[in-house]
Amino acid sequence: MEKLKILLADDHKIFREGIKALLGKEKEIETIMEAPDATEVIKLAKAHSFDVLILDIDMGTPNGIEVTKALIKTDADMNILILSMLGLPEFIMQALEAGAKGYILKNAGKDELLTAIKCVAKGDSYFSKEVSVSLMKQIQTPKSKQNKKEEIPLSKREVEILKLISQEYSNQEIADKLYISIRTVDTHRRNLLEKLGIKNNVGLVKYAISKGIID
Repeated sequence: MEKLKILLADDHKIFREGIKALLGKEKEIETIMEAPDATEVIKLAKAHSFDVLILDIDMGTPNGIEVTKALIKTDADMNILILSMLGLPEFIMQALEAGAKGYILKNAGKDELLTAIKCVAKGDSYFSKEVSVSLMKQIQTPKSKQNKKEEIPLSKREVEILKLISQEYSNQEIADKLYISIRTVDTHRRNLLEKLGIKNNVGLVKYAISKGIID
């Protein structure tokens, strides 16, 4: 295989630098260019020929899935690998439907990332183990149960916390409003991030809106 030219898109510079440092000495890779947002991704994709585009989902507006759709419209053979913290089946399915050839989570190790890159560069598909399990559960679960589960897979208290976070209440204000400790609020917030596969409060707000938890 010829040396690979890669475009890495993520809104966190320190993450991009870490991936470049991780892969920069690999003999299979010739070039790694960076993009901090969708605008730069599209600009660079038009100006250069890449073997693999590695995109995060949560990198502003438009997000990685929307960028994937736009790029695939211009070149159906473009090799796109999603590298994200978001492991919910709905995000995975949206990415695949948009035209991504692979999907791995950010907890993947160097060897798996390199394997995924090489697979996708050949036009093959690659999914990390967690992603494959998530997809299998989605396929095996009746649609009626899927819809019910995905609508709000949260406890009553978690929904209360999510609503208040989405309304820009601070942890202390939430604690005062619900008569619980600030530590309990923080625990619920961290549990929400982990359960939903979301990395920050902005993602929680987006989720709350998409599920109709808030207007």
